[in-house]
Amino acid sequence: MSNRNEAPEVSFDDPGRHGMTQRVTWISVVVNIGLTIGQVVAGIVAHSQGLIADGLHSLSDLICDFLVLFAAHYSKDPADERHPYGHARVETMASFALGAILAATGAGIIWGAGVKLENLDNLPAVEPLALWTAILALVAKEGLFRYMLHIGERLRSPMLIANAWHARSDAASSLVVALGIVGNLMGYNFADSVAAVIVGFMIVRMGVVFAWEAVQELIDTGLSVEEVDSIRQVIIDTPGVSSLHELRTRRMAHRSLVDAHVCVDPRISVSEGHRIAEMTRRRVLESHSSVSDVLVHVDVEDDLDHDIDAHGTPGRDELLQQLRPLLAGLPDPERVILHYFRGRVEAELYLPQHALGDSAAVRKAEENLARYLAGKPLLGSLSISYGRQIIPTGAQH
Repeated sequence: MSNRNEAPEVSFDDPGRHGMTQRVTWISVVVNIGLTIGQVVAGIVAHSQGLIADGLHSLSDLICDFLVLFAAHYSKDPADERHPYGHARVETMASFALGAILAATGAGIIWGAGVKLENLDNLPAVEPLALWTAILALVAKEGLFRYMLHIGERLRSPMLIANAWHARSDAASSLVVALGIVGNLMGYNFADSVAAVIVGFMIVRMGVVFAWEAVQELIDTGLSVEEVDSIRQVIIDTPGVSSLHELRTRRMAHRSLVDAHVCVDPRISVSEGHRIAEMTRRRVLESHSSVSDVLVHVDVEDDLDHDIDAHGTPGRDELLQQLRPLLAGLPDPERVILHYFRGRVEAELYLPQHALGDSAAVRKAEENLARYLAGKPLLGSLSISYGRQIIPTGAQH
């Protein structure tokens, strides 16, 4: 059961979504400005390489916060002619940039700490001020992480969630720095620089993870197997859908897009097929809140195995042109319905009732059609009806 006190998720179209993203990011900006200045200054005064590294980590957070603000501003723009799917992937690009910045920052910290380790005898002792600063940074970053993660999960924003875990990596790095400073104060001169190296590796790892996840989305990696199976079952259970032979999914920031090819009865009307498609689309959207759009393609058979055009079946104009001479002496059909499936065509011709008055012409036409069908294997069947008309509901007879 869900917790009644848990805040509800915010829908993608909620007008307050953008405001909440900006508010939480600006809070992060203020915290990181304070931490960056405090850690770097304290690290210089207290001679702590680890604390300076952690301050640079906070500086990278500050840069990432501005990336988030930039992405949040532009990703909310609606779809336009050049961007028919909207601008949500601006968030994805921001997540990739965030990861790249983290990886570069971590690599720089590792390099600097490695240089320090080569000259341990020349390093000054670390002052206690560094330890108190590291503990304060640890508390601030852990609190910021919990707040940002809570809002990110409510908004279902991968960008905010990524930024939140970035703050958690900062908290972990502050813990490592604090332990390194304690070791240095106990007489182990190398501990502070080792802590800086560890922090650098943590930052690099987190950056690689964020960048890799963004790349996966940019190359249209599908949803998880469990999500796809769930969507597949909803589509198959839709009334009127006889089978599903192709299902493709992809992510776009906080959204998921679905393309499905469903099979229906080949002899139903176009409008009924459209209704089944719309019903399928609505059922997926209602059952999966993360899905924002569904494109349903209606087939009469698995077109991955049977390509209608590849069989050379005649089109309507070509078929009517071939049939017209065979119906010489009879009036033009009132309606012609064609069914294409299994590489063949079934044709239904509806002639006026008065065509039955000329029995000789009818017999002649039937003989011509019989010979025609014998030499046309692609024409599966042909039926002729007389005087049948579809009367709309409510029409006067």
